[in-house]
Amino acid sequence: MVTERIGFIGLGHMGAPMAANIARAGARLTVFDLDSAVTRRQAEATGASAAADLAALGRQSDIVVTMLPTGGIVRQVMLDGPSPLIDALAPGSLVIDMSSSEPEGSRSLHEALSGRGIRFVDAPVSGAVPRATNGTLAIMVGAADDADFGRAEPVLRMMGDRIFRTGDVGTGHAMKALNNYVAAAGFAAASEALILGERFGLDPAVALDIMNVSTGRNFSTEATIKTEVLTRAFKSGFGLALLAKDVRIAADLASNLGARLPLVAETDAWWQHALHELDGRKDHTEAFAVWRGEVMGQ
Repeated sequence: MVTERIGFIGLGHMGAPMAANIARAGARLTVFDLDSAVTRRQAEATGASAAADLAALGRQSDIVVTMLPTGGIVRQVMLDGPSPLIDALAPGSLVIDMSSSEPEGSRSLHEALSGRGIRFVDAPVSGAVPRATNGTLAIMVGAADDADFGRAEPVLRMMGDRIFRTGDVGTGHAMKALNNYVAAAGFAAASEALILGERFGLDPAVALDIMNVSTGRNFSTEATIKTEVLTRAFKSGFGLALLAKDVRIAADLASNLGARLPLVAETDAWWQHALHELDGRKDHTEAFAVWRGEVMGQ
């Protein structure tokens, strides 16, 4: 059992069930969200303590977990906000960023925190809300050394059952972006195939069944396209803006490394087109409607 005090920042669709699993494991937990009502409800539901602000959470925590929308917001919370968490954390504290952040931004944040004696690991997740709820997330961990990873791992095992050490700080976030790029490319390719097939006279449902027993199958053909696109439900639980952001992180990584890889750039452009036509809060599966020509601007 983890005896260190844990703080959890960000109680959205993913963060709330993840924090609940930490509390359920018996850890001493303090929670905080910008929405004070959300913070209060989470504390009441799980038995955690509710922090009035970031400074209070920092003073009550040895390990802080962040689950926030972007790396920029994580940096603001830690360093650049009006009351940055770095001023409230004691030397020797550990920050675990589980958000989908930029790899280079994570390395920069690690350096800034290290200057104050605060340790940092990046540990983004894969698995969406159902696996966040039942504690079976896959977690990719970038850590500067074995000691940091060893300290973070027991906390991460309260939320996930597949923990992967990916390498140095930033590699966890790089892996998360690359995984989601592959998923986004697979969804786009399958969508285009169904759109083309339909125009030629193929029934999309039949075409999808054939893909799923053939070499074209992927996660999207087996899951989201079948359950969300063909049914027109568009409720996979993963927002368009979040997926487009992860694909952009992968494209930027390729650009920054001087890699001449055209598919990641084209996939980025295709998802940015969908984002331009739809509200980013829409489900990512609704991009199919844009590519099919059903949606022409917001």
